Amino acid sequence: MKLLLDSTLCQGYGLCQEPAPELIDLDEWGYARVRGTTAPEGGEQAAAAAVAACPNSALRLVK
Repeated sequence: MKLLLDSTLCQGYGLCQEPAPELIDLDEWGYARVRGTTAPEGGEQAAAAAVAACPNSALRLVK
C-alpha cells in the first residue's frame, strides 16, 4: 500500500501524524510530509487511520 499526500490540500492541522508518527512527519509550520511512499508491513492500519484523520482528504492509500 502506498500512502500519498496531496500537499496542495494539506492545511497543517497535524491530525494525520497522531495515529501514524512512524509514517508522517510535520514540518516547522505543521504541514505533513510522508516519510516514504510505501506503508511498512503492519503499518497499513496506522496509514488508514492517518487518512481518516485528515479533515481535508489530503492523504490517500493506493495499492
